[in-house]
Amino acid sequence: MRVIVADDQQAVREGLAALLDLLDGVEVTGTAADGASALELVARLAPDVVLMDLTMPVLNGTDATRRITRDHPDVAVVVLTTYADDASITGALAAGARGYLTKDAGRAEIGAALRAVAAGQLTFGAEVSRRVAGALLDPGARKAVPRAESLPDGLTAREAEVLGLITAGLSNGEIAAELFVAETTVKTHINNAFAKIGARNRIEAMRYAVRHGLDHD
Repeated sequence: MRVIVADDQQAVREGLAALLDLLDGVEVTGTAADGASALELVARLAPDVVLMDLTMPVLNGTDATRRITRDHPDVAVVVLTTYADDASITGALAAGARGYLTKDAGRAEIGAALRAVAAGQLTFGAEVSRRVAGALLDPGARKAVPRAESLPDGLTAREAEVLGLITAGLSNGEIAAELFVAETTVKTHINNAFAKIGARNRIEAMRYAVRHGLDHD
């Protein structure tokens, strides 16, 4: 597994590189001190995973993650940061990060996260998992899912919810973060919904959602 480490603190960056080199099957192919350098390395070295800090100069980790996942969709990003607040977590997941760990994670946890995201899974540290679970359990955190029996054109409740989020202007990555699912899952729901309603693009889907009362307030 080819990994790039991005962190603005030299000691942390070099320490992580040394730690990862001790893991079987992991090769650190480059390190970056800011998000812009990380983008350059990704384009040049084509890694499997980027271990990304959030707070960096020139280009922060969230924006770098968004550009990496947009331009290099086969590259997985795992955030490794000191911050575990809701805004940081939501921003990183909306940008397309597949993993989110805090810097108290040990070598085994980091290694497991790298393997998980390389296999297409999502992974969170313990504190992040608690926050994600809390958001899912909070009845006020999200709008209620529409009842399937009341939906037109054979839409499932999840497909209708995704259409509503498209109407709210959310990108696929932002919808994935909102629903706590993988972006590939969101794309599947969108493709299925578009086929059922006959929409060729997001504009037509938005018009359909508004016409059928699926849009989010």
